[in-house]
Amino acid sequence: MTVVELRQYTLRPGQRDVLIDLFDRELLEPQETAGCTVVGQFRDEDDPDRFVWFRSFPDMASRHAALTAFYLEGEAWRTHRDAANATMLDSDNVLLLRPEVDFPPLPRPVDAASSRILVLIGPASTDFVAPFASFVTEPAENTFRTLPVREGENVRVGVWVFPDLAARQAFERGLAMPDVQRLRLAPTSRSSLR
Repeated sequence: MTVVELRQYTLRPGQRDVLIDLFDRELLEPQETAGCTVVGQFRDEDDPDRFVWFRSFPDMASRHAALTAFYLEGEAWRTHRDAANATMLDSDNVLLLRPEVDFPPLPRPVDAASSRILVLIGPASTDFVAPFASFVTEPAENTFRTLPVREGENVRVGVWVFPDLAARQAFERGLAMPDVQRLRLAPTSRSSLR
């Protein structure tokens, strides 16, 4: 059973590129070495002070072990946490999810042409049309309390990937979903999901 975190960070004004540079350069591979799979990291195109990313684990026990290895035992976080935390106002907007349609295996690019991503977050009853990946709330207790997650919510999350901005905009024009949160995302240069 895969477990996925959808993490939305509110950053201090003007600090998003500082965090992205640090994340992509210093924090990506150490997380994966610890047992996390960083699926994708993004600029929110509607909010210049928001950084959004997905991270996954094989199961809840693996999540606890990987987060312990990275945050409590790892050298990379110990070295760079002050610089990372200095960019953030809030890092607690986190949904703990399980897949309905999981992300396929994704390669880690060094640099690639940028696509556009759309993430919709709605009530659990929301019916999405042909998402690239979709998720529902993981009801298990958060066993790594150092990193809070949103609790008491029951959501469905859909993810779509488009080759460019025009294709995403055309898809959105056909959506009649007023009760969903829309995240319009642009991948960083090292995001696997693109």
